[in-house]
Amino acid sequence: MAKELEFKEIAAQYCEVEAEKMTDNMRFREDLGFSSLDFMSFLGELEDTFDVELDPERLLGIKTIGDAFGMLKNMLQEA
Repeated sequence: MAKELEFKEIAAQYCEVEAEKMTDNMRFREDLGFSSLDFMSFLGELEDTFDVELDPERLLGIKTIGDAFGMLKNMLQEA
């Protein structure tokens, strides 16, 4: 659960929604107001913070907080 909060705290830096109020079904663009640049910066910060290398092809399906955290969680388990 600590990783999920850390993940949401990173996301919260790019929007006006507090980490504690984010839900899995919130969409980055529509609900959180992320621009394309925000999203790319967010992904770069995830890579640095969690020491992972995100696969660009897997990113195409990411629309929600839950999608992104699920992918990150899977990557952390694979490492």
